Amino acid sequence: MDDFAPDIPLQRSLSKSRYVDELSFDEERELVLYADWFCVGREAALDQAGDYLVADVAGESVLVVRARDKALHAFYNVCRHRGTRLVPSGPGEPSEAAGRSGQFGGAIRCPYHAWTYALDGALRAAPFLPDARCYREQLPLHGVEVGTWGGFVFVRLEGPTEGESLSSSLGEVSGRLSRYPLEELRIGHRVLYQVAANWKVILENYNECYHCGPVHPELCELVPSFRRGGAGLDWDAGIPHREGASTFTFSGLTSRPCFPGLAEEEKTRHKGELVLPNLMLSLSSDHVAAFTLWPRSARHTTIVCDFLFHPSAMSEASFDPSDAVEFWDLVNRQDWWICEQQQAGMGSRAFSFGYLSPMEHPSSDVGRHVTCRLGST
Repeated sequence: MDDFAPDIPLQRSLSKSRYVDELSFDEERELVLYADWFCVGREAALDQAGDYLVADVAGESVLVVRARDKALHAFYNVCRHRGTRLVPSGPGEPSEAAGRSGQFGGAIRCPYHAWTYALDGALRAAPFLPDARCYREQLPLHGVEVGTWGGFVFVRLEGPTEGESLSSSLGEVSGRLSRYPLEELRIGHRVLYQVAANWKVILENYNECYHCGPVHPELCELVPSFRRGGAGLDWDAGIPHREGASTFTFSGLTSRPCFPGLAEEEKTRHKGELVLPNLMLSLSSDHVAAFTLWPRSARHTTIVCDFLFHPSAMSEASFDPSDAVEFWDLVNRQDWWICEQQQAGMGSRAFSFGYLSPMEHPSSDVGRHVTCRLGST
């Protein structure tokens, strides 16, 4: 069914297959998710030599390790001997989609045949194979690009363009958020969500406020201009809260102080940034809600919401993140529910593509990025 009318003056969305088909998801996994700088967690989990993070990047298990010289290294979680997982996951352990952390100590040792690697990935020992020293330089762990920004750790499994750095991928985001002490912040609370929707549906929903009035009445009480559907808002400068409000809580207030160094307008405004392909940042004056998306299939995404606070606020005996967590959890569940309704509707035989209103044009950034990575029009 194709009910496209060429005279309708609205931009088209991506086609149905991009949201519902597993073959399309497999293609995006190779050409988008593996080709982009994928956020896997916070650098604070990698403080000491031997600290590691293991994460599932769209089906590939990736290991990030702090070496003795304090440098970060990233590898596929695969032994060069027989392909065994170097860090196995067991029953009841946290999902790798949320990023698991731990400590190696002095070396990385395969649990199967005890092949042992240095923290920089070099093969150091292979039991009962004395000649291994002759070719161990040829058998380091399979490397993955790794970088950091704002206290976040990113990996890239396969870059489409030689020399495409993390900094160039971030573009103007770093400048817009330069006064927020992102690198200093620590996780004060974490909520994990399982959402029955395609990863792009969630990103597109985050990137527009046309839905805010119908979906988020409580949010619109706090930020009245959201009722206008996102029209005429200066997103780069931040969106003002209602008079007297300064943060994302039900009251609009909190006992936590503002982050040091913010501009005056940032103390009463909300800022949001989408860092493709999987990091969504919502910044208030006293906390940051950081969402990492972990695509699982064409119709399922795990979302980790980390609430980041300044260490000075967290050190107070009275520290309680619940005012921010409870407000965000309501808004999040409203978003995930409507995304699941969209995903379900797009599975209908009546659907072939959607339309984007002018207020939703920021959402088209997602489609343009995917289309560019896929090399199609």
